[in-house]
Amino acid sequence: MNYTIVGLLTGLLLALAGIVGGFSGFVLALFLGAVGVAVGAHFDGRLDLTSLVRSRGRG
Repeated sequence: MNYTIVGLLTGLLLALAGIVGGFSGFVLALFLGAVGVAVGAHFDGRLDLTSLVRSRGRG
């Protein structure tokens, strides 16, 4: 099982733990699932997230 699938499952399980129901729970599940996929794809080497967290030099 690769990191992308593990990230997706982790995000969805976290969403299920935080769901209180209704449309907001559905949106939360989609958001956390997308975050899980992005982090898993980063660890698999399919997506580069370092540019988002790296600070830019000023001056």
